[in-house]
Amino acid sequence: QVQLVESRGGLVQAGGSLRLSCAASGRAFSRYAMGWFRQAPGKERELVAVITSGGSTNYADSVWGRFAISRDNAKNTVYLQMNSLKPEDTAVYYCNLNSYGRLYWGPGTQVTVSS
Repeated sequence: QVQLVESRGGLVQAGGSLRLSCAASGRAFSRYAMGWFRQAPGKERELVAVITSGGSTNYADSVWGRFAISRDNAKNTVYLQMNSLKPEDTAVYYCNLNSYGRLYWGPGTQVTVSS
C-alpha cells in the first residue's frame, strides 16, 4: 500500500516562493509517474505538474515558467518549487502517484497567496 505525505504549505505574499515536498512509502518509487494537483474553493481539482519515471515533465499553462517539479528517487520524494506566486495559486495542493493507472493521493496541503 502506497502512502503519500505532503509537507506543510503555508501563507505567502504574491510574488513569493514556496517549495512543497511529498514523501512516498513503499518500494519501486522510481518506476512511477508523480504529479501535483490542486483544488481551489468551488473549482475542480486540476493538474499542476507531472514528472515521469524517466524525469520528463509537463505543466499546466497557468504555472508554466513559474513552477518546477522534480524528484529524488533515493529519498522517495517529489518536489514542487513554486515561484512568482499569484493569489490565483491559492488552493489545496495534492501529491499524486500513478502506478500503472492506479492512482494514490496525499491528504493535501493548503497554500494561500495573499495579494
